[in-house]
Amino acid sequence: MKTPLKPLDDALAELIAHAAALTDTESVSLFEAEGRVLAADVVSALQVPPHDNSAMDGYVLRSSDVAQAGTVLPLSQRIAAGHVGAPLAQGTAARIFTGAPIPEGADAVVMQEECAPLDGDRVQVNTVPRPGQCIRRSGEDILRGSVVLGAGTRLGPAELGLAASVGMAELTVARRPRVALFSTGDELVMPGAVAPEQMREGRIYNSNRFFLRSLLQRLGCEVLDLGVVEDTLGATLAALTQAAERCDVIVTSGGVSVGEEDHVKPAVQQLGALDLWKIAIKPGKPFAFGHVRAGGRQAHFMGLPGNPVSSFITFVLLVRPFLLRLQGVREVAPQSVAVSADFDWLKADSRREFLRVRRAADGRLERYANQGSGVLTSVAWADGVVDNPPHTPIARGDVVRFIPWSELL
Repeated sequence: MKTPLKPLDDALAELIAHAAALTDTESVSLFEAEGRVLAADVVSALQVPPHDNSAMDGYVLRSSDVAQAGTVLPLSQRIAAGHVGAPLAQGTAARIFTGAPIPEGADAVVMQEECAPLDGDRVQVNTVPRPGQCIRRSGEDILRGSVVLGAGTRLGPAELGLAASVGMAELTVARRPRVALFSTGDELVMPGAVAPEQMREGRIYNSNRFFLRSLLQRLGCEVLDLGVVEDTLGATLAALTQAAERCDVIVTSGGVSVGEEDHVKPAVQQLGALDLWKIAIKPGKPFAFGHVRAGGRQAHFMGLPGNPVSSFITFVLLVRPFLLRLQGVREVAPQSVAVSADFDWLKADSRREFLRVRRAADGRLERYANQGSGVLTSVAWADGVVDNPPHTPIARGDVVRFIPWSELL
C-alpha cells in the first residue's frame, strides 16, 4: 500500500515532541557565548543608565533660567563622562559631555550647536529649553531586578552586548548537543583524494558532508565527523554504535528513500527503531527518524536524502528546529515575510514547495532557473526560499511568503 505523504507541520510537531531539552549546563565567558543558548535568566543588578546623564555634548542648566533665546549664563564647571559634577548653582550653566551625570539642580541640556561660548567663561543659549531636554533618565533602558534575557534565548552580538551592559562576565548556557555525522554510498569521493580529471565513472565528490557539518557547527553543535562509512552492514552497525555511545543525535545523508535496499535502515532497526517518512515537500521528500541504543545510551537518529538540495532543505526545515529545541530554544519556527514575486511558477506541485530565490535591486524576488534537487548552485545563488503552498501557481506580481537564509542558517 502506498505510504501517504506526511505534511511538513505534522512531521515537525512530531519531531519537536521528541526533542526533550538537554539538562546539562555550563558557564562560559561572554567572549565564548556567541550562538549558545541561555539556560538561566539574566537578571540585572543595576539600572541602565545608572544615573540621569547627558544625551549629547552641550550645556546643562536650569530651564527656568532661560526665559528667552539669547540668554547669557556664566559657566560654573565642566563635567566629562565618568566624572560627577557639583550641584548646579541657580543662574549658571555647566559644560557637559555625552554620558556625563546630570548635576543636582539641573533639568535640561542644550546641544552645543544651539549655544555660543563667550569670553569670560560664559555661554549664550540661543534656544529656549524644555525641562528634561536631552537627558537620558536612569533606568530608561533597564530597571534593576528586571529580566533582560530569558532562558532559551539564542545569543547573538546584541544579546552579548546587553549582558555586558549589566555587568555579566559569564553566562549559564545549555551544553552543546553532540552530533555524529556520516554519509553512506560507495560512489562518494572526498575532495582532494582524486583529481577531477581522474574521477572514475559513477563517482561524485561528497558535498553533503561539508555543508551539513557547517550547518551543525552554526547551531553550536559538537560534531563527531565519521566521514563516509563503508557500504556494508557491519561497518554501518559499527558507526551507529560508536555514534550512539558518544552523541545525542546521529545525522546521515543518503539511503533513506522508502523501499531502497541499503544498510542504514536494517542497522538502525537492529540497534533501535526507525520510522521512514515521505514528507509532502519539494525538494526533500524522503526523511527518516528514530533512535539507536548502544552502551546504555540512546541517540536520536535523523536520516536525510542524498540529493544535495533535498538534504540541505530537509536539514534547515526539520533538523535545525529539533537541535534548537534540544538546547532549550522555545521559538524555533522561521519567520517569513510577504514579498512580491518577479517570476512565474505555473507548474504548481501537489507538495509544499521551497523555491530558491533572491531579492533583486527593486526588492522583488528572482527565481533560480533550475529548481532541481541536485542543483546545489541554486542554494549558493539564493538568499532564501519561497514557501509555496501545495497546488499554488505563482504569477509575476503575486505576493509570496519569503524565508531568508538568515532565518534558517
